[in-house]
Amino acid sequence: MSKEVQQVKPVSSRKFVSVDPSKCTGCGICEYVCASEKCEHWTPLGSRIRVIRITPMLNAAMTCKFCEDAPCVKACPEKALTQGENGVLTVDEKKCSACDWCIQACPYGGIALDPETRKAIACDLCAGEPKCIDSCPEEALELVSDGEANEKAFTAALEKIPAEIERLNNIVKKREWGTLMVEAEDRAKKTTQKLEAINKRKSQPEKPKPT
Repeated sequence: MSKEVQQVKPVSSRKFVSVDPSKCTGCGICEYVCASEKCEHWTPLGSRIRVIRITPMLNAAMTCKFCEDAPCVKACPEKALTQGENGVLTVDEKKCSACDWCIQACPYGGIALDPETRKAIACDLCAGEPKCIDSCPEEALELVSDGEANEKAFTAALEKIPAEIERLNNIVKKREWGTLMVEAEDRAKKTTQKLEAINKRKSQPEKPKPT
Protein backbone atom coordinates (compact mmCIF):
# COMPACT_ATOMS: atom_id res chain seq x y z
CA MET A 1 0.00 0.00 0.00
CA SER A 2 1.49 3.28 -1.10
CA LYS A 3 1.51 6.11 1.36
CA GLU A 4 0.27 9.45 0.01
CA VAL A 5 1.04 12.41 2.26
CA GLN A 6 -2.06 14.27 3.41
CA GLN A 7 -1.86 18.05 3.21
CA VAL A 8 -2.38 19.74 6.58
CA LYS A 9 -4.19 23.06 6.93
CA PRO A 10 -2.65 25.71 9.22
CA VAL A 11 -4.14 25.93 12.71
CA SER A 12 -5.23 29.46 13.60
CA SER A 13 -6.94 29.11 17.00
CA ARG A 14 -5.32 26.16 18.71
CA LYS A 15 -6.32 25.26 22.26
CA PHE A 16 -5.72 21.97 24.01
CA VAL A 17 -5.93 20.32 27.42
CA SER A 18 -2.66 20.64 29.32
CA VAL A 19 -1.59 18.94 32.54
CA ASP A 20 0.57 20.22 35.38
CA PRO A 21 2.51 17.05 36.34
CA SER A 22 3.39 18.55 39.71
CA LYS A 23 -0.34 18.42 40.60
CA CYS A 24 -1.42 15.22 38.82
CA THR A 25 -1.77 12.29 41.22
CA GLY A 26 -2.64 9.70 38.58
CA CYS A 27 -6.13 9.15 40.01
CA GLY A 28 -7.61 8.49 36.57
CA ILE A 29 -10.85 10.43 37.10
CA CYS A 30 -10.25 12.34 33.86
CA GLU A 31 -10.21 8.98 32.02
CA TYR A 32 -13.39 7.94 33.81
CA VAL A 33 -15.36 11.06 32.96
CA CYS A 34 -14.10 11.15 29.36
CA ALA A 35 -15.06 7.52 28.73
CA SER A 36 -18.44 8.17 30.37
CA GLU A 37 -19.06 11.05 27.99
CA LYS A 38 -17.80 9.41 24.80
CA CYS A 39 -18.53 5.68 25.06
CA GLU A 40 -21.89 4.05 24.50
CA HIS A 41 -20.71 1.14 26.64
CA TRP A 42 -18.34 2.53 29.26
CA THR A 43 -14.74 1.38 29.09
CA PRO A 44 -11.56 3.25 30.10
CA LEU A 45 -10.04 2.22 26.78
CA GLY A 46 -12.51 4.57 25.12
CA SER A 47 -11.15 7.61 26.91
CA ARG A 48 -9.61 10.35 24.79
CA ILE A 49 -7.27 11.26 27.64
CA ARG A 50 -4.82 8.76 29.16
CA VAL A 51 -2.98 8.90 32.47
CA ILE A 52 0.70 8.01 32.17
CA ARG A 53 2.15 6.90 35.50
CA ILE A 54 5.82 7.51 34.80
CA THR A 55 7.03 7.00 38.39
CA PRO A 56 5.25 7.08 41.76
CA MET A 57 6.39 10.72 41.93
CA LEU A 58 5.41 11.73 38.41
CA ASN A 59 2.09 11.29 36.64
CA ALA A 60 0.76 13.01 33.55
CA ALA A 61 -2.55 12.98 31.70
CA MET A 62 -1.91 13.01 27.96
CA THR A 63 -4.30 13.93 25.17
CA CYS A 64 -4.30 15.42 21.68
CA LYS A 65 -2.33 18.67 21.40
CA PHE A 66 -3.84 19.62 18.02
CA CYS A 67 -0.40 20.04 16.51
CA GLU A 68 0.29 22.91 14.12
CA ASP A 69 1.62 20.46 11.54
CA ALA A 70 -0.22 17.34 12.66
CA PRO A 71 1.90 14.25 11.95
CA CYS A 72 -1.09 11.94 12.44
CA VAL A 73 -2.97 13.61 9.58
CA LYS A 74 0.01 13.36 7.26
CA ALA A 75 0.64 9.72 8.25
CA CYS A 76 -2.86 8.45 7.44
CA PRO A 77 -2.67 6.50 4.16
CA GLU A 78 -6.46 6.56 3.77
CA LYS A 79 -6.86 10.34 4.27
CA ALA A 80 -9.33 9.53 7.06
CA LEU A 81 -8.10 12.37 9.29
CA THR A 82 -8.73 16.06 8.69
CA GLN A 83 -8.04 19.03 10.92
CA GLY A 84 -10.11 22.17 11.39
CA GLU A 85 -8.79 25.70 11.92
CA ASN A 86 -8.97 25.16 15.69
CA GLY A 87 -6.82 22.04 15.33
CA VAL A 88 -9.54 19.56 16.34
CA LEU A 89 -9.35 16.32 14.38
CA THR A 90 -12.23 14.81 12.45
CA VAL A 91 -12.16 11.09 11.67
CA ASP A 92 -13.95 9.74 8.63
CA GLU A 93 -14.89 6.32 10.00
CA LYS A 94 -15.72 5.02 6.52
CA LYS A 95 -12.13 5.62 5.44
CA CYS A 96 -10.35 4.63 8.67
CA SER A 97 -8.87 1.14 8.32
CA ALA A 98 -7.44 0.85 11.84
CA CYS A 99 -3.90 0.64 10.43
CA ASP A 100 -2.65 2.61 13.50
CA TRP A 101 -0.17 4.72 11.49
CA CYS A 102 -1.66 7.82 13.10
CA ILE A 103 -1.03 6.36 16.56
CA GLN A 104 2.60 5.64 15.73
CA ALA A 105 3.05 9.13 14.28
CA CYS A 106 1.68 11.00 17.32
CA PRO A 107 4.46 12.18 19.68
CA TYR A 108 2.04 12.69 22.59
CA GLY A 109 -0.02 9.49 22.67
CA GLY A 110 -3.01 11.67 21.84
CA ILE A 111 -4.76 9.36 19.41
CA ALA A 112 -6.04 5.81 19.89
CA LEU A 113 -8.40 3.22 18.46
CA ASP A 114 -11.93 2.95 19.80
CA PRO A 115 -12.15 -0.48 21.51
CA GLU A 116 -15.56 -1.16 19.94
CA THR A 117 -15.51 0.44 16.48
CA ARG A 118 -11.75 0.03 15.93
CA LYS A 119 -11.67 3.53 14.44
CA ALA A 120 -9.28 6.33 15.37
CA ILE A 121 -10.39 8.58 18.24
CA ALA A 122 -8.95 11.79 19.69
CA CYS A 123 -9.98 14.61 22.00
CA ASP A 124 -12.64 16.91 20.53
CA LEU A 125 -12.66 19.38 23.47
CA CYS A 126 -16.28 18.49 24.29
CA ALA A 127 -17.57 21.36 22.14
CA GLY A 128 -15.24 23.79 23.90
CA GLU A 129 -15.94 22.70 27.50
CA PRO A 130 -13.69 19.72 28.27
CA LYS A 131 -15.33 17.62 30.98
CA CYS A 132 -11.95 16.28 32.15
CA ILE A 133 -10.87 19.75 33.32
CA ASP A 134 -13.85 20.21 35.63
CA SER A 135 -13.53 16.65 36.92
CA CYS A 136 -9.90 16.85 38.07
CA PRO A 137 -9.83 16.94 41.92
CA GLU A 138 -6.33 18.46 41.95
CA GLU A 139 -7.06 21.14 39.30
CA ALA A 140 -4.11 19.78 37.32
CA LEU A 141 -5.76 20.26 33.93
CA GLU A 142 -6.36 23.48 32.03
CA LEU A 143 -7.12 24.68 28.52
CA VAL A 144 -4.07 26.37 26.96
CA SER A 145 -2.88 27.53 23.57
CA ASP A 146 0.88 27.82 24.12
CA GLY A 147 2.72 24.59 23.35
CA GLU A 148 6.07 25.97 24.48
CA ALA A 149 4.68 26.98 27.87
CA ASN A 150 3.23 23.49 28.21
CA GLU A 151 6.65 21.91 27.66
CA LYS A 152 8.24 24.29 30.18
CA ALA A 153 5.65 23.34 32.80
CA PHE A 154 6.48 19.66 32.30
CA THR A 155 10.20 20.36 32.65
CA ALA A 156 9.58 22.40 35.80
CA ALA A 157 7.65 19.50 37.30
CA LEU A 158 10.57 17.17 36.66
CA GLU A 159 12.89 19.59 38.42
CA LYS A 160 10.67 19.55 41.53
CA ILE A 161 10.92 15.79 42.01
CA PRO A 162 14.24 15.75 43.98
CA ALA A 163 12.91 18.35 46.45
CA GLU A 164 9.67 16.40 46.93
CA ILE A 165 11.61 13.17 47.50
CA GLU A 166 13.72 14.93 50.13
CA ARG A 167 10.58 16.30 51.83
CA LEU A 168 9.00 12.85 52.01
CA ASN A 169 12.26 11.30 53.17
CA ASN A 170 12.46 13.76 56.07
CA ILE A 171 8.84 13.03 57.03
CA VAL A 172 9.54 9.29 57.10
CA LYS A 173 12.78 9.72 59.08
CA LYS A 174 10.95 11.78 61.70
CA ARG A 175 8.05 9.30 61.65
CA GLU A 176 5.59 12.13 61.08
CA TRP A 177 3.02 9.79 59.58
CA GLY A 178 0.23 12.15 60.56
CA THR A 179 1.40 14.65 57.95
CA LEU A 180 1.13 12.07 55.19
CA MET A 181 -2.23 10.88 56.47
CA VAL A 182 -3.62 14.43 56.41
CA GLU A 183 -2.40 14.91 52.84
CA ALA A 184 -3.88 11.55 51.78
CA GLU A 185 -7.20 12.33 53.47
CA ASP A 186 -7.39 15.70 51.75
CA ARG A 187 -6.81 14.10 48.35
CA ALA A 188 -9.39 11.40 49.11
CA LYS A 189 -12.01 14.01 50.04
CA LYS A 190 -11.46 15.98 46.85
CA THR A 191 -11.58 12.81 44.76
CA THR A 192 -14.80 11.70 46.44
CA GLN A 193 -16.44 15.07 45.85
CA LYS A 194 -15.58 15.00 42.16
CA LEU A 195 -16.83 11.43 41.73
CA GLU A 196 -20.10 12.29 43.49
CA ALA A 197 -20.57 15.31 41.21
CA ILE A 198 -19.85 13.22 38.10
CA ASN A 199 -22.23 10.44 39.11
CA LYS A 200 -24.94 12.96 40.02
CA ARG A 201 -24.64 14.57 36.60
CA LYS A 202 -24.79 11.17 34.89
CA SER A 203 -27.94 10.20 36.81
CA GLN A 204 -29.84 13.32 35.75
CA PRO A 205 -32.04 12.95 32.66
CA GLU A 206 -30.66 14.61 29.56
CA LYS A 207 -32.34 17.85 28.53
CA PRO A 208 -34.14 17.59 25.20
CA LYS A 209 -32.20 19.16 22.37
CA PRO A 210 -33.81 22.24 20.79
CA THR A 211 -35.53 21.53 17.51
